[in-house]
This record gives sequence, structure tokens and C-alpha cells, in this order.
Amino acid sequence: MAPVPDIKTPLPGPNARRLMERDHAVVSPSYTRSYPLVIERASGATVEDVDGNLFLDCAAGIAVTCTGHSHPDVVHAISQQAARFLHMSGTDFYYELQVRLAEEIAGVAPIEGPVRSFFGNSGTEAVEGCLKLARYVTERPNIIAFLGAFHGRTMGALALTASKTAQRRRFGPFMPGVFHAPFADCYRCRLGLTPETCGAECLEFIEDQLFLHVVAPDEVAAVIVEPIQGEGGYLVAPDQFLQRLRELTSTHGILLVDDEVQSGMGRTGRMFAIEHAGVKADIVAMAKGIASGMPLGVAAARADLMTWHAGTHASTFGGNPVSCAAALVTLKLLKESLIANAAAVGAYLKDGLTNLMARHPLVGDVRGRGLMIGVELVRDRQTKERATDERNDVVKAAFARGLLVLGAGSNTVRFSPPLVLTRAEAETAIRIFDDALGEVEAAGAR
Repeated sequence: MAPVPDIKTPLPGPNARRLMERDHAVVSPSYTRSYPLVIERASGATVEDVDGNLFLDCAAGIAVTCTGHSHPDVVHAISQQAARFLHMSGTDFYYELQVRLAEEIAGVAPIEGPVRSFFGNSGTEAVEGCLKLARYVTERPNIIAFLGAFHGRTMGALALTASKTAQRRRFGPFMPGVFHAPFADCYRCRLGLTPETCGAECLEFIEDQLFLHVVAPDEVAAVIVEPIQGEGGYLVAPDQFLQRLRELTSTHGILLVDDEVQSGMGRTGRMFAIEHAGVKADIVAMAKGIASGMPLGVAAARADLMTWHAGTHASTFGGNPVSCAAALVTLKLLKESLIANAAAVGAYLKDGLTNLMARHPLVGDVRGRGLMIGVELVRDRQTKERATDERNDVVKAAFARGLLVLGAGSNTVRFSPPLVLTRAEAETAIRIFDDALGEVEAAGAR
């Protein structure tokens, strides 16, 4: 492919416009299309649209294509397995690929001791499996989640989700027994602490408020947490927050459910984000990057917890053999080089984005780990007024220049590129983002 990006037509181009018109007539309007990208093909971190425009991808299908678009090893594994058989329902029968994948997951999951896995098709299904298992094994009805969390849109997971009201509006009443606590938003700490002085005091809300006034701890089955909140704005929980949460749950016999749907599979420079804090979970939800674009979700748990009986939970398509084949190759590539690349190139990208603060007052905070980086935009660094409209304009300005990024939360830009991103591509992303910020700031000054 030509040097990237390479924008040949006004965006969207004529072919893109025609397909978008067809889409509007027959596809659900509930989808959140951030900008008019109509993809034709892709490779690595490069995306080509139907008009021949080339884009640098720092979105990766919402953190999914972790090995890059159409990695040849992944494509080969998919093709080979598709030629053997496409489906035989691991719910009712056996095949080696599912067993091998479960063995691989047992070897990497941030869980102490032997591990068993349940296979579904997506992140929200993985979370549903975690919820059902937690209630089943503890015989307790209640769950604690965090404000700002995104755990999915199916009805059980949606009860946990507390990211945007638009995701919940007109879908209630929600699954009962769910309570929300404040998450560690260090940039906007309500207690006036810094990460250096923080002792995760925000977690005191659970013991001093929820447990005292609302729900007894011995009736709580699990606490579910994202080590880095995704849709909540790429908020990074400090290590002490996760460590103290582990202590709290252990004290009360509550299961710790680690939602790694977006932050897992090498994205943060570790296989799982919770590993940065040295914490082990009881149950872990995985999806997105686990199969490089094939549909797969996993609820992994301590083997002594996953003892539910046959028929209590199942999935016709979960652990599809083609998805399992893609996941096995994905894990191999992650361990061989891509986790290390995410750490190295991620540090370079984060440093470059942080340096933009010197000339762009719109940038309030740059945070993240590995290739999971959030840039929060504010109208004033003192008041930290959220620059929501400006964030949206920056995302569109980046798209016009050939850089694909997405929003997170109300005013944060997320960088979640494929883990094959090179240092040179990271430099290009920084330069384009610099230009996009300048355009939006100049427009606001007029």
C-alpha cells in the first residue's frame, strides 16, 4: 500500500456516500457511527475505504484487531479450520481446539490455581456468564459495579453498565440487586488526592455507605471492575485501588470479577491490565482482541468455582472452532512479540501525546498503559470543564486527515491501535492529532 494516510477524495467519497444511503434504509439506527468510514480492506494498521482512501488505524475495531488487520497467520488458521469444519457446537460435543484454547487461557489468566473457561461470542456474553456463575456459586443475589463502567448492553450486563444514560434510557426496569460505587478518577478526584497520596479512599464508599445503609456484604456475590474503564473515558485505576478492592472482597467472601474485555489481550503491555497491580481475580471476562476479529467471549474462573451443573449455562455458537483457531494464533503472537511491542510503542505514543500539552491548552490529561491511551480534552485546565463538542470535532478533524480514533466518555479521545503499530506510525498519529487539535482550537478562538 502507499504511504499512510493518503486521502484522495472528499470524505465521504462518492462510493461511500452510496453505501451509506443503502445502510440508512435497512440497518438499525442504534449503531453509533462516529464518522463516515466505509471500509473496503485493511492490513496491519492501515485501512482502505471504498474510494481508495488510506487511513492510519488507531481504533482497531474498538480494540479488537490486536494482531493487526488480517494478520497472515490468523487468516491462515481461519482458512485451515474452515476447510475442516465450521461448527459442531461445543455445548453438545467435543473438539480439540476448544480444549487447547481453554488450556492456553488457564496458563495466562490472572487467576490463582487451576482455571476453567466458558465460551461465548462477545464481551457482553462473557460478562453475563460471570454474573450467572457468581450468583450460582455464592447463592448471593447482589452485585456491585462502578460508576462510569461499561460491561455490555444485554439486559444483565446493562444493569451493571453506568457509562452513559443513552445506553440505559427506556430499557428499565433493570436486573435487581445491582449497586454502583464511585470509580477512581484520579484526574477529577473528589477527595483532592493525587495518585502519589491516594490510598484508594474512594473505596470507603462501599464499606461506609453501601454496606452500612443499603446492602449487607454477606448478600453480595461479586464486585465487577474494569482495571481501566473503557467507555468511561480510559480511566486507569491506580494499583492501590485494585489491591484494596481485592482485600475488601476477600474479607467479606465476595468474588472479584475482572472485566478485561477491552483492557486485556496484551493491550496495556501485559496480557491483562490487572497484572500491573499484582492482583489475582476470581473470575475474568475476556473478548474483543482475544481472536483478532473473530467473535469470541470467555468467562474464565477458578476451577473450584466453575462447578455448575450441565445445562445451567450454554451457548450454541460459543467457542466456535474457527474463532478458537484464531484465538490460539492470537495468543501465540501476543506472547512472542506483540505484548512487548504494545509496551514499547505505547510508551512512545503516550510521551508524544503528553508533549502536545505544551502547545494545546485543550489537552487536560493524557493517561493509559501500553496501547490503551486516553487524551481528555477540557475548555479550562483549572476548572476542568469538559470539552465534549471540541472532542467530537477533534475526532472528525483527525478522520479528515486520515487518522482513525474514537471518543471515550464525554470528552476523551481514545487511542487503541492494533498492537502491531510501529514507532513511525505512532509518530504519524501524533503529528496528525497535533494538527487536528490546532484546527479545533483555532476555530474556537474565532
